[in-house]
Amino acid sequence: RVSLFARAAARPLSTFAASADVDVADPAAVAAANDAAAEQGLVVRAIKEAKKNGEATKEQVDAEVAKLLELKKLAAELENPGSESTPDAKKEGTAANAKQTQDVGVTPKSEDFARWYLDVIRECELADYGPARGTMVIRPYGYALWEGIQSWMDKRFKETGVENAYFPQLIPYSFITKEASHVEGFAPELAVVTQGGGKELEEPLVVRPTSETIVNHMFSQWIQSYRDLPLLMNQWANVHRWEMRTRPFIRTLEFLWQEGHTAHATGAEAEAKAIEMVNVYAEFAETIAAMPVVVGRKSAVESFAGADRTYTIEAMMGDRRALQAGTSHNLGQNFAKAFDTQFLDETGTKQYVHQSSWGVSTRLIGGIIMTHGDDAGLRLPPRLAPVQVVVVPIAQKNKDKESVAAAAGEIVAALKRAGVRVKLDDDARNSPGWKFNHWEMKGVPVRIEVGPKDVANGACVVARRDKPGKEGKEFGVSAEPAALVAKIETVLDEVQAALLAEARAFRDANIVDVRSYDELKAAIADGKWARGGWEGSDEQEKQIKEETGATIRCFPFEQPAGPHVCLMTGADAKEVCIFAKSY
Repeated sequence: RVSLFARAAARPLSTFAASADVDVADPAAVAAANDAAAEQGLVVRAIKEAKKNGEATKEQVDAEVAKLLELKKLAAELENPGSESTPDAKKEGTAANAKQTQDVGVTPKSEDFARWYLDVIRECELADYGPARGTMVIRPYGYALWEGIQSWMDKRFKETGVENAYFPQLIPYSFITKEASHVEGFAPELAVVTQGGGKELEEPLVVRPTSETIVNHMFSQWIQSYRDLPLLMNQWANVHRWEMRTRPFIRTLEFLWQEGHTAHATGAEAEAKAIEMVNVYAEFAETIAAMPVVVGRKSAVESFAGADRTYTIEAMMGDRRALQAGTSHNLGQNFAKAFDTQFLDETGTKQYVHQSSWGVSTRLIGGIIMTHGDDAGLRLPPRLAPVQVVVVPIAQKNKDKESVAAAAGEIVAALKRAGVRVKLDDDARNSPGWKFNHWEMKGVPVRIEVGPKDVANGACVVARRDKPGKEGKEFGVSAEPAALVAKIETVLDEVQAALLAEARAFRDANIVDVRSYDELKAAIADGKWARGGWEGSDEQEKQIKEETGATIRCFPFEQPAGPHVCLMTGADAKEVCIFAKSY
């Protein structure tokens, strides 16, 4: 049984052991050693899981762990040749090896949420750190998630009449200063270019933090009459904000996003567009990302710099912190007045346009990881997963290989014809047990297993990622194409619904209704969201942030029945808000 977890063919120790005594580190050998250690980490994880199910012994686990430690030791020796020539150095090397061993695999979510998040991003190959501090390289699997977000959003935007465009990344600094609250809000985050072509620039250029200013510069040239309105545009772009504390996908110096910009003849139209688009974001979050959100209005303190009103979707992460997953702004006439964006109305009178802007970013990927992930790694909602189904053929004897491979190929072909995103993992170097753990870690919603007995019975095994172990496995599922396609489509819908229901139940169980500041402080100290009436001042809102670390996430569109009492002053309150700690 233990042979299921062995991966001896991947990179034998002997392929780089000979380099262990060189005087200068060989980068290729170091990389090979670290890769082999990482792969052995997956083997250890798989066999530990097998031990839980009674399919492996403690001795077998210890043997694989010993191999992992040996590989880590070798990697350290290759990276620092001759560094263990003294007893003290040997002790340091042993400690370093122990530390590196902890870096392999995924830290349990319940033990260290922040470390778990970074482990998942690394082990699932979603992203890596860029060479410049605070930057991120999005790897293919992570970018495939962004492409899924883009695909749905782009289609949905166009259904509302929005067209795509592109505006320059470099913006004259004078543009940023035209709208007073805007420059005040963004000044600490600006990246500024002062030289170009080896010469000092006459005017510094800001690397795009957002595009309201340059969009308005162009709108002022394009809009002359009420006949030019509404003007509805979106761009897919990158932006730069000089963040001091960064976290992959959640907060980086550069990130990918879409930003919509619209101009209207009336304030009512701009307000309607801002609300329409935040509801589009909520639709995506719940129906595609299976991420329940609270939709609402930001407080004045938390609103976008330069907006009359900001609307948001707020999601609860697995550590119960809030994530602002998308925002939409009613800009009023603030930028129009700053850039003289006017039009002649039907009476021939000059009027300033009313505007909205709205955006979501690669932060959504971080939200999906933290909403659905578990101790084993990612759990991806089927409607967004780059791979919805992985097919794993299991042939333990040479005589079975052809028939099992043929059956697996037929299953893959049938699912592809039905539009299912399916992958065949027939890599002979990896055991079935290793593959199961690998694809579970990468969050693939459904796994199909095909062995000799399944082939003989015209059947297969279907396993769900959201239900671990035997609970999520169904044996004897018909492999007849039409029946299997119908079954898989049903299972994918069930997984999608189950992930949403689980996340919603978790969120709702962690929102507490409060009627006083003391109750709010207790709820926040307990890691929960606090919902209560609010008629407090901006200064009192800032006081709560300073004293508890919590901010007003939003005034939800869906308000509970009243009457409400302000948690800070005890006065009657027209509506409730939600306070929470956030990313």
